[in-house]
Amino acid sequence: MSEKILLVDDEPNVLQACERLLHDKFVMETAVGGAAAVTAIKTKGPYAVVMSDLRMPQMDGLELLAIVKKQAPDTVRIMLTGYADVQTALLAINEGNIFRFLTKPCGKQTLVKALTAGLAQYQLVTSEKEILEKTLAGSIGVLSDVLSVASPAAFSRALRLRRYLSHISTRMQLANRWKFELAALLSQLGCVTIPPETIDAVYAGQPLPPKEQKLYDSHPQIAFDLLKNIPRLANIAAMIAHQNDADGMTGNISDRDFTETRLGAQLLAAAMEFDARIVRGASRSEAASLVGRHHTDLDPRVMVALIEVEPEARDKIVQRRKLEEIAPGTVAAEDVRTETGTLIIAKHQEVTSAAILKLKNYCERGAIAGDLAVSVPAPPAPDKAEKETEDEAVIK
Repeated sequence: MSEKILLVDDEPNVLQACERLLHDKFVMETAVGGAAAVTAIKTKGPYAVVMSDLRMPQMDGLELLAIVKKQAPDTVRIMLTGYADVQTALLAINEGNIFRFLTKPCGKQTLVKALTAGLAQYQLVTSEKEILEKTLAGSIGVLSDVLSVASPAAFSRALRLRRYLSHISTRMQLANRWKFELAALLSQLGCVTIPPETIDAVYAGQPLPPKEQKLYDSHPQIAFDLLKNIPRLANIAAMIAHQNDADGMTGNISDRDFTETRLGAQLLAAAMEFDARIVRGASRSEAASLVGRHHTDLDPRVMVALIEVEPEARDKIVQRRKLEEIAPGTVAAEDVRTETGTLIIAKHQEVTSAAILKLKNYCERGAIAGDLAVSVPAPPAPDKAEKETEDEAVIK
């Protein structure tokens, strides 16, 4: 096994004895005392297992393993002590700080068995975590693709909202920035159930009849119902559900999850209002100023961040490319509609694999042309020396 084990004790001779006993079984490193162990974890980790003595000066084993739990939660923690202290063992186990509690003297066979079990537990935890992360990423990718195909205008807006919240969360140095960006990306997911003409009217700033307005207002709750049962997305789903009524949320304001969720809903509301005004022709400063007047309890840095967000077309030029040349991630520079007005791709939309397939299918039916105007980075301007060389060539 290539995973590393860290042995911690305040007596170097104990560590040396453990190394002699176990060097042919495991990949091991040692640390004399708790402070040295914390440094090793920060600079040489990750470790699959940390086995520490209980009784050590300055920092005992309980303190150390509590720190390990906080800094490296996947690391399996084992305590070794010469004191058969049942109360200490129960305390450590109940607080979740240790996986095994061993007493000295401890024979080689017992040590090997405990460390082997620790490595197996580490592999189980990390593999499950990897599977969960891949499953979550895959689920988000599928949902994003579904939105891009079913409602291009909503997907285009979601991408703009993600850009706004990415800049806001970075400027404000928020923890868990990915949550705010993901909430923005999935905020329009409920629009898949709404007729495209209703979505187009909303994003164009046109008033809706009461019945259609009620239908549109339901999309945050629809998104919440789709997302709430996906692991790790519960509070992101709540941000999305309350994107239109963040100030109406109730709960214990000291609760970290509630505070984060409410902030996410507030940022979504501000970003959506900002985007709506930009789409209708307002400047960034005008739009941000109006957002600030409507959301007086928001941190002023939000409005500053919105003004700072660069326009999507900065340093871009437009080219026409055949559909066969379009790669995922390409940005459309125009709306693509059928002769009947159905929106296939929205301007400024990042084209996904599913959207490319949709374009090709409509093209084969003769409903759209076989090319697309896309935004691509502008070529770098020639430096002064290159320009002078070009000018000399023209003169000659």
